[in-house]
Amino acid sequence: MLGSVVVGIGIAGCARMRDLLAPLPSSSAEKFSIKGFVSRRSLEDQQGVKQISMTEALSRDDIHVAFICTENTSHEEHIRQFLEAGKHVCVEYPVTLSYTSAVDLWSLAQQKGLVLHEEHIELLTPEFKQLKKDIAGKTLEEGTLRFTAGSLKPNFGFPSFSGISRLTWLVDLFGELTVTAASLVEEKENKYMKMTAHLLTQQQKPLTWIEERGPGLGRAKHIHLHFQDASITELPAGQREPVGLFMQDLVLFGRKLQGEVSAAELQEERSRILHCQQLADRIQQLSEHTQA
Repeated sequence: MLGSVVVGIGIAGCARMRDLLAPLPSSSAEKFSIKGFVSRRSLEDQQGVKQISMTEALSRDDIHVAFICTENTSHEEHIRQFLEAGKHVCVEYPVTLSYTSAVDLWSLAQQKGLVLHEEHIELLTPEFKQLKKDIAGKTLEEGTLRFTAGSLKPNFGFPSFSGISRLTWLVDLFGELTVTAASLVEEKENKYMKMTAHLLTQQQKPLTWIEERGPGLGRAKHIHLHFQDASITELPAGQREPVGLFMQDLVLFGRKLQGEVSAAELQEERSRILHCQQLADRIQQLSEHTQA
């Protein structure tokens, strides 16, 4: 059994605890055994799990795995602490808020012989799986992905990082991309912001990614994908699955720890994650330069 600790008790942290306490039967998720949770706040037991200190989580020999579910700004520090302490790490996206630090942490995990797993449940959603099937074999001409939601909370980083799951969609669908331009419009007094990134596929086809957040904006993805022989302007519904997204991700992490994911698959995933981090970095640089 792999003793586990959950760091951060927000929505994701509570979902992780729920799944660790009731894992999918006959799956790799059954290999985890939750030993406690860490929070900045002093809390009562959560779902029957006791709070422990960060020092205890790092030093205990019966804790082998950490689930990092804190604000994005603290991911890097927590990942580094647990890797240095010899623990495997599962972190909610984004792994960090810069490309260079992500490369550094993956190198550290490799040196230590540990698994660093970045959650990407957006790739497991029914609508994404169906969209990927629907566009297979089609030739893209141009496309736009616009995401809207309420105001961004503090400590979530620049929008290209806090919204990296949308960028991951585009890279997973269309391959490696290049950033050609980016801008950020901010109205801090209104808690409103709009980031626009212009991208090119390897076939030199344009993609536009927009993150728009502010009070009263409904949480939604809007897509316009134009292909040589068709256009897609709505996300497909996809087939609902009995296993939840976080549980699917937990099973994947467990399979990695058991050596059931091939080296080629791991390398492909790591390359995609680091490519997205690099794109997010470039978008931030260009946006800040445009603002200046």
